Amino acid sequence: MEHLFADLSEPQREAVAHTDGPLLILAGPGSGKTRVITRRAAHLAGTVTAPRHILAITFTNKAAKEMRERIDALHVARGMTVGTFHALCARLLRQYHERARVPRNFTIFDRDDRRKLLKEAIERCNLSTDNLTPAGTEQEISRAKNALQTVEKYSACAVDWRARMLARVYEAYERILREMGGLDFDDLLMRVALLLSGDGELRDELEDRYRYVLIDEYQDTNAAQYKIARLLTAGRENICATGDPDQSIYGWRGADIHNILSFERDYPKTKVVRLEQNYRSTKRILAAADLLIAGNLKRKEKKLWTQGEEGANVRVVECEDGEQEAHAVAEDVRRRLREGVAASQIAVFYRVNSLSRTVEESLIRQGVPYQIARGVEFYNRKEIKDVLAYLRVLVNPADEVALERIINTPPRGIGAATIERLTERARASSGRLYDVLFDETALASLGRSGAKVREFAQLLQKLTPVLEAPPSRALETVISQSGLRALYAQEREIDDAPSANLDELINAASTFEQDIEETEEGASATVLDWLEHAALVSDVDSVRAEGGLVTLMTLHAAKGLEFECVYMIGMEDGLLPFRRGNGVFDSGVIEDEEEERRLCFVGMTRAKRHLVLSRGRYRMQRGATVRTTRSRFLDELPKEGVEWPESAPRTPRRAPSTAPEGRLPDDIVEWTTGTLVRHPVHGLGQVLSIHRGANRTHVDVQFQAGGRKSWVLEFADLTRVDYDEVG
Repeated sequence: MEHLFADLSEPQREAVAHTDGPLLILAGPGSGKTRVITRRAAHLAGTVTAPRHILAITFTNKAAKEMRERIDALHVARGMTVGTFHALCARLLRQYHERARVPRNFTIFDRDDRRKLLKEAIERCNLSTDNLTPAGTEQEISRAKNALQTVEKYSACAVDWRARMLARVYEAYERILREMGGLDFDDLLMRVALLLSGDGELRDELEDRYRYVLIDEYQDTNAAQYKIARLLTAGRENICATGDPDQSIYGWRGADIHNILSFERDYPKTKVVRLEQNYRSTKRILAAADLLIAGNLKRKEKKLWTQGEEGANVRVVECEDGEQEAHAVAEDVRRRLREGVAASQIAVFYRVNSLSRTVEESLIRQGVPYQIARGVEFYNRKEIKDVLAYLRVLVNPADEVALERIINTPPRGIGAATIERLTERARASSGRLYDVLFDETALASLGRSGAKVREFAQLLQKLTPVLEAPPSRALETVISQSGLRALYAQEREIDDAPSANLDELINAASTFEQDIEETEEGASATVLDWLEHAALVSDVDSVRAEGGLVTLMTLHAAKGLEFECVYMIGMEDGLLPFRRGNGVFDSGVIEDEEEERRLCFVGMTRAKRHLVLSRGRYRMQRGATVRTTRSRFLDELPKEGVEWPESAPRTPRRAPSTAPEGRLPDDIVEWTTGTLVRHPVHGLGQVLSIHRGANRTHVDVQFQAGGRKSWVLEFADLTRVDYDEVG
């Protein structure tokens, strides 16, 4: 195993060599954590256990693929489980579907499907979508599921009118999911967490299978993922958590930074290894980022350093407005390209997607080719969703969302009125819409339309055998025989031909098949595997690292990537840090300044050699030009190594934050939206929101007896209550 240690630093060697017992690797940006994780997995497989007993979990398909490739390159025997949390949970739910009480061929509903189902759920409850919008309801139910709140627990805590209405919708939504044999993304995690909590026999079986668990990006885990990790490692405690509290940027979707901050409390025998040497950025970029993040309180102390070059100054650029800012960035990008920097090594980051428009227009005028990192957009294209809907119906005939999508695609003369009559027939018999397609009595009552429906049903029967074929061949057959190929061959759009996208979908399936064959000996990809893979694609999975394209992306999507030159635009208060309210620059609140600072830190540390931070003094907001304020994060940069425009005098850097005088509850790691709490005067309540700022933690609580209160948690006499205590 000596070759695994040959090119490692001493802290890296220490982490790789550790075998039994809990290990926390605090890995700064660019510190080689992927190398450490993969070497450690290889070392475990070559010394203390077999590959099949190792589970490595990360957060994106792209990261999981890179991890698998690196492990394979180390000539480790196959059998190791490497994937994302969602992929692992989907696999477990299919394998143990009877214990989990879900159909094995369940559909994974995406956001668009989910909102359609929520709209139906709201209508079933005879409520107005004006008061309870599908989008707002989706966020609330997602938060509940991430906090492991079932319908029963959520309903028990519903203390006001809105909460009770949401509870009704939640229940109706779950009923619809059961009818259609489907799960949403949050269900994948919640179902497995609850399954492991209540099934000790299965928990023991899985802990014996996965004797060594390695989790990357541990700071991004939410309550369900935290629960799964804890339950899988409760006995042996052979868990390796790798992450960096300074890069925790997903609080808005349920990630809890306290999971990593309290790791040593959860596992008292933890060995901690700090990876502080950076192999990516120059000294000046690191110094600026390091001083910025030092302003946060919720972190594990570490000092980034590098043996690399001093490098060019970090540049701050101030422009008159957003248009001029975009023009300045595009011109500078063009200059870098002329100097020989590859386009694929240049990126423009922004806090909100709306800022990309002016940059896109300026790059087009400069003749600079670019890509926008929105990997899911490919799978959200109409032609792609049409094809996948055919496969979804073949795999799961109860999936009425997919069935209603394809019943008249391509157009075959089955109108909305016919579909409504078919649906009513299905509801009247408490059956499935799919079964009505083959009901001759029902078809006879439809007149001419009945013949069209019969032809569609026969097409589905004809296509059913493709489920036994490899995904790429199944796609080819469906695209051809369904008529979709002919339909989309007629549509031609500049630089975006739908027929070419269909070919790319087949290519993607073929690549997926090869990946399965290479990573799992004797295994072959199924159509169900492919649908699961397509459903779990994330924003950065399709970002191309080559091909001569400058990359535009949000700061959140930039996590885990690196570029020679990075431009961060919109460095203004209201944008970064982001201020939520009625408008970008109004009196809305910054929900979590520390997370916004971490987001800025993540963006800065993506840069290898050149970092430019820009802002506009004015910006368009709702058709009006509004004066902006320079981001407070710019004022937290060091004096040395940062180049400022002469017209932009520095304001003194704020004094370092001091710890709050109050004291957070010992179990703060378990507090999130939906947590039940008790107050000596007001009684039982539920946390509606929790905002962790630099110096105080603010909570809003709705009490069962009525009334909503807001407190600074450090000084509030609140205690957490388990749901079991209130039934």
